[in-house]
Amino acid sequence: MTDEIRPILVVGSVALDTVHTPTESASEVLGGGASYFCVAGSMFAPIQLVAVVGDDFPSAHRALLQSRNIDLGGLEVLKGKTFRWTARYSGVRLEERETLDTQLNVFAGFHPALPPAYRSSRVIFLSNIQPELQLEVLDQVENADFVACDTIKLWLDTAHAGLERVFRRVDCVIINDEEAVQFTGQRFLPAAAHAILSYGPRAVIIKRGENGSLLFTQDRVFFAPAHPLETVRDPTGAGDAFAGGLLGAVARAGHSGDDVLRRGMLYGSVLGSLAVEDFSVRRIVQTDNREIERRLSTLVDMISLNGSRAQ
Repeated sequence: MTDEIRPILVVGSVALDTVHTPTESASEVLGGGASYFCVAGSMFAPIQLVAVVGDDFPSAHRALLQSRNIDLGGLEVLKGKTFRWTARYSGVRLEERETLDTQLNVFAGFHPALPPAYRSSRVIFLSNIQPELQLEVLDQVENADFVACDTIKLWLDTAHAGLERVFRRVDCVIINDEEAVQFTGQRFLPAAAHAILSYGPRAVIIKRGENGSLLFTQDRVFFAPAHPLETVRDPTGAGDAFAGGLLGAVARAGHSGDDVLRRGMLYGSVLGSLAVEDFSVRRIVQTDNREIERRLSTLVDMISLNGSRAQ
């Protein structure tokens, strides 16, 4: 690990979420992929955030982000309303999601403009914004050591060529199992992963929800289990928190070797498990390094042949 942990640059959405489940609801809580990533990643490294909000963005949400060693120099505030998203979860394990309302508001015209100090960031996460915006970020950064991107089904349907261009310019693609199959046309995940690897990234991570995640490189595969949970209150943001744990581990280690990516996936599973135990980022905010390491130890025990826990 390096003496000084360099910041992680994240570009994505900051939103106000309203979430309904069969038993409870939360209204206009802090949401957006970048928010979950920032709060999770800040457990490991300083964060540089590039996003946009309206002038109605609650001061309490801003204060929470600032309190987490998150640099808001790239958080643009425009006249108008903040991006809002409303959804309902159902099913025995809240596995079914219905988007009830999406109001892009100021986010509709967002074009990321990186402050000069951010352009030399070494570790970068491109949240699941439009591929053309991800490319705009890549055009502004200089000499990054590790760039990871996420995506969503919408861009597979509407911007396939743009995603191909992004995949050619990043080190790691993070994608869920259904998206990987759809993007590549391959029915089986190993074939889908290697099809994505053919674009040029060094690693592909396929998320499988409660069934864990898979890391594929050209010649190796690693499985990271999901942390076992007895309750889930709000599944929103689990994938973004996972990415925060992953890239946090990379930033803290100072390199992105296979061993770091594997450990980072386990940290990602830990942060994802925390995210779903409450609405918004509340549960992550309440955690500490001791609990994170305790959950990491559980995951190591789950995949160890001799059953010995990490010390």
